[in-house]
Amino acid sequence: MKTYVNEIKENDPVESFFLVKEKSSGFTKTGSAYLKLKLTDRSGDIEGRVWTSAESLAGSFEKDDFVRVTGKAVSFQERLQLNITHIERINEEEILFPDFFPVTEKDTEEMFRALLEIGQQVKNPHLRRLLQLFWDDESFVKLFKTAPASKWLHHNYLGGLLEHTLSLARLVLKNIGHYNGINLDLLLTGSILHDIGKVDELSYRRSFDYSDEGRLLGHIILGLERVEDKIHQLPEFPKDLSMLLRHLLLSHHGQYIWGSPKRPMILEAVMLHFLDDMDAKITGVQQFIRKEVPQGSKWSGYHRIFEQNFYVEPLLGQWEPPDKIEENGSEEE
Repeated sequence: MKTYVNEIKENDPVESFFLVKEKSSGFTKTGSAYLKLKLTDRSGDIEGRVWTSAESLAGSFEKDDFVRVTGKAVSFQERLQLNITHIERINEEEILFPDFFPVTEKDTEEMFRALLEIGQQVKNPHLRRLLQLFWDDESFVKLFKTAPASKWLHHNYLGGLLEHTLSLARLVLKNIGHYNGINLDLLLTGSILHDIGKVDELSYRRSFDYSDEGRLLGHIILGLERVEDKIHQLPEFPKDLSMLLRHLLLSHHGQYIWGSPKRPMILEAVMLHFLDDMDAKITGVQQFIRKEVPQGSKWSGYHRIFEQNFYVEPLLGQWEPPDKIEENGSEEE
């Protein structure tokens, strides 16, 4: 029977299957070799150490292999860790993939239909045709429905990119009426296309990581290339409109230090950046709190990106929004 990471408690004997997310070696102060591992399944990650026979076991498996692990859970610096006595590679036929990969809790097909419906609110014929070219591209749609939105910070699960994109598009619709002078067609199209380069930037067949293209180019450039390729299939697409849409993609990270080739220089780009940043950070903090709060504690662990801990007791029992909200923010009757 599969034992999930989130089921493991201190002093538990463990014999189960995991995916090797990270693998490195080192030496103790006495010169003995050991292996440091990060093991994962759909419920989370746990560190593992091989202290005995590390050199002989090291060659029997690699990063991204599925392994059978025998060991015991111990507490080290207030975190669970597996002391592993045996580890061996297993074949994919021996495991169930849904046991290992975090997946969005929402229905992928329902989310995609909702995004298509939101896209229908784009009235500009050139932008509508551009979006349709993406939806007609079956290989792209398959990747778009599957990809995570990040390696670990937010929406880092299969279907996460679609979930984040839909969330951002809904935020656009909820906020657009609050300001004058915002081009909804441009902003909505930009929100739908802003992260499409992540289908190429990230690899997600095994553990989530960056592809070679992702490391060398990044999702902003990769997404821009995909958009430009589709625009080239539309010879009547206005040059100025292409420039503005591409600016949204290039500037949506907001600051040079965050990897943005350009800063937002039009209102739509400013709004896209801040809504995107808010959705990523709020979701990321929520995910972190769910995973990194010790039992009985009011405080989360330390978040290295935000450089702080989070106080969580006020979050318990808070008001939950209705399940069904129209895109304008009012409840359905």
